[in-house]
This record gives sequence, structure tokens and C-alpha cells, in this order.
Amino acid sequence: MEKKITIQDIADALGLSRNTVSKALNNTGVLAEDTRQKILEKAAEMGYRRVIYISDPSPAEKGEVKELALITQNMPYGSHFGTYALNTFQERMSKNNYRLSMFPVRDTEIASLSLPMGFNKEKTAGIICLELFDPEYIEMLGTLGIPLLFLDTAADTDMTQINADFLLMENHLSIFNLTDALIQNGCRRFAFAGNPEHCRSFFERYQGFMHALSANRLDPCTAQFTGRTVFADSKTLEETVRRTLQLPEVFICANDFVAIDLIRALKKCGINVPGDVKVTGFDNSAESRIIEPHLTTVDIPSSKMGYIAADMLLSRISEPDIPYRITHVRTTLKFRASTGELNL
Repeated sequence: MEKKITIQDIADALGLSRNTVSKALNNTGVLAEDTRQKILEKAAEMGYRRVIYISDPSPAEKGEVKELALITQNMPYGSHFGTYALNTFQERMSKNNYRLSMFPVRDTEIASLSLPMGFNKEKTAGIICLELFDPEYIEMLGTLGIPLLFLDTAADTDMTQINADFLLMENHLSIFNLTDALIQNGCRRFAFAGNPEHCRSFFERYQGFMHALSANRLDPCTAQFTGRTVFADSKTLEETVRRTLQLPEVFICANDFVAIDLIRALKKCGINVPGDVKVTGFDNSAESRIIEPHLTTVDIPSSKMGYIAADMLLSRISEPDIPYRITHVRTTLKFRASTGELNL
């Protein structure tokens, strides 16, 4: 019989404490990102099969426990919207006698289009994918014939060609309306901060930003903050701020974490937010309400999205032949101090 891999086994293999490994696998506590990723990769390599959540069913509900798989490249943690969505998704699926196990995908598996170590196709009733943005791997999963749901997807995924359901937050119109509101308040110099190619949601936000500028006959004043490299580390970001001769009046950021990194870099360079530059985010994370100034952002109903995701996957499992769905959940603008006083 194959030996069951434990948290202690992973800790011993990496020379780390059991508590540190537990934090990474259970998304609790503060942990350096490189340490977290090293632990997740080692867990996958060793064949650790993590059961994320299952509640005790009531006597009337007891029966066969069916298996679900969470396939991810980067397990969300902290106040990432996916953390809240996953919690409520697990809650609803558990009440329907489904057990959710996490399968982190390593770079080698992405490159070879191989299923994650420990994944059993025959025993898996359904798959949910979160933080999985490789287009070819997404296409491969769509050929498995297993009920499949993506919570966000790759920027260039043709969702009409994948045998799966897709659930996203509404991105385009919310950023269009946010950008347009600032234009109507007299702002003219705008820049998008973040990488539009990171995922579909970022791409749709960028589209909404460009749509609002085009509708008002404006162009972005700089593209230096748009892309993969500028937010790679705090030093690169700060240097980019310092060498930009004329900063925009407004940064529309891909999410709250991009916005918060940018605000910190601006402060280090002696630039006042919102006095000199206005900054907006997306997510309405807990951090957006803590940072000074409090961040104008877009609220995602993350917990409700988890319930919607569960209902979508349950319906796909029970009725495999229903048409595939691409669902966007409405979001809400939250104006705060980082954009100053506005006439709305």
C-alpha cells in the first residue's frame, strides 16, 4: 500500500518546521511567498494529497463522499478574492457530500501538459480551477470529459471553444465607469498600472480603461506602468516612478495589491496621493481600507461568487448536457480618499 505523505514528511524533506509547512498548505499566517511556493511544489512532488475542507454531514445527509479537485498554479491566500470565494464554495459542496482536494500544478506539468501528481481522473466528479492561467493547459483540461469550472482564466482564452463553465466578476464596465467618472471630474492624464496579460480579469479591466479613454477622445499618457516587469519588485517600481518625467494625474490599477505597491512607491518618492496623483484599485480587499489614504476600488462579492461557483459545478455534474456558461457577477464602485473629493 502506498505510504500516505504527511505534513511532517514535507517538513523533514525541506528542513522546515511542521508549523511553517502547515501555514503554506492551509493558507494561514504570514509567510514569505518564495517559501510558500517552495512548500507547495515539494508537496506536489511528494504526492501530498490535501483535503481542503469537508464538514460532518448530518445523519440524513450521510452517504458516499464524492471527490472534487482544485487545480491551481498559485494557491490564493490572505485577502485575495479567491480565498473568500473558495471558502463558501467548499461550504456548499461539503453540504452536498463532496470533498475538495487541492492539486498544485508544477511548471514541469504545465510544460508537459501532464495532470498534477496524485490526481485520479476516474475518481474525480468535478474540477474547479483557480489561479490557472496557462492557455494550453486550460485546453487540455477541457478534453478530460470531467465537469469543469474556471474561476477566472487566461487573458487570451477563447471561452467559446473550451468544454467548461467560466465564472468571472464584471470588470469592463466597472472600470469604464470608474475611469469615466474621473474624466468627468476634470482628469485628463491617465495610465493603467499592472499587466493586462496576467489573466482574463486584468485584460477586461484594461479594455474598460481603454474604452473610457477612447469614448472621451483621450489616450494613455504613459505605458511605463503597464506590463509584467515594472511591478516585479519594489525597487524597480520606485525607480520607474522617479524616472517618469511627468506622472499621470490618475493611475487605474489592475487590482488593490498593484495599487497599494504603487502608493507606497509614490510616497517614497515624495509624491502625495491624492494631492499629486490619484490611484484606484480593484477587489475591495481588507488592505484597501487600511492603507492611507483609503483606496478607491471596485467591490467583488467574493463570498457570494463562491456559492455561485458551487451551484454552477453542481448543476454541471447533475446535468452534463446543459449549454456551457460564461457568467459575470456584478461589481460595485467604492470611492474613497485615494481619488480625493469628486462630484459624482
